[in-house]
Amino acid sequence: MAPSSTFTTSLSGKVALVTGSSRGIGAAIAKRLADEGASVVINYVNSAKPAQELVSEIKSKGKGNAAAIKADASTIAGGKHLLDETIKAFGKLDILVLNAGIMGSKPLADIDETFFDNHINANVKGPLFLAKAASQVLPSPGGRIIFFSSSLTAASAVLPNALCYVISKGAVEQASRVLAKDLGARGMTVNTISPGPVDTDLFRAGKPQKVIDMIASQNPSNKLGQPEENCSCCFWVNGQNIRVNGTIWLNHTKDDRRLYKADKAVNTENYQVQYVIFDGL
Repeated sequence: MAPSSTFTTSLSGKVALVTGSSRGIGAAIAKRLADEGASVVINYVNSAKPAQELVSEIKSKGKGNAAAIKADASTIAGGKHLLDETIKAFGKLDILVLNAGIMGSKPLADIDETFFDNHINANVKGPLFLAKAASQVLPSPGGRIIFFSSSLTAASAVLPNALCYVISKGAVEQASRVLAKDLGARGMTVNTISPGPVDTDLFRAGKPQKVIDMIASQNPSNKLGQPEENCSCCFWVNGQNIRVNGTIWLNHTKDDRRLYKADKAVNTENYQVQYVIFDGL
């Protein structure tokens, strides 16, 4: 379903960098920004073909421009390379969307230092240091930084084995609050989008249909979120964390029991993978 809201101002002449944007939510955001006239950097690590296809799609519409840049945004060096190449391609940066991240699934007993550090690097350290570098080149006033968290940080139903993921996303939300004040003094805005379950290829990968149906049923509309629903919600506010989840985690006192019963019934441990890579990494 396409989003009902639209930007109130054209983004013609603006440059946006969206990390992890060759597929899924990141790709939807990149397309939306380009439709509004922006030049968009499509960032990827391994998904070169989808990234180039997205660049071609954007250019074919004739509304915005696009370039694909390979870089690992989970590292400080990768983020620096990505920012440098963005400036080289388009001459400036106006909007930074920190969409890339990972989600691993392990019980506490199986978590080691590498597993923990991978989450912190991909979901916190990399985005934070890229935001730091970008804050030196974003327009002041007028720069925009958008982090990505997860609605799981506020869920009444605690997702099993998601400890490292939820820790990292909670850190993102707090960083966004602090940066909104610090960078707000320079006329920049900092916000966080916290999606619920979103219907992407990567979300569906490895999951039995029973699991997908169970997760969708937690939403009153009985469906998964769509990537496009995360596109328009936080470009004109500051210091906000907007949960785009269709109320899937709202007041689930009774459904908590149902979630765990369903989780056990469909034997989710059989489809758990070490990492779920979000949107084009």
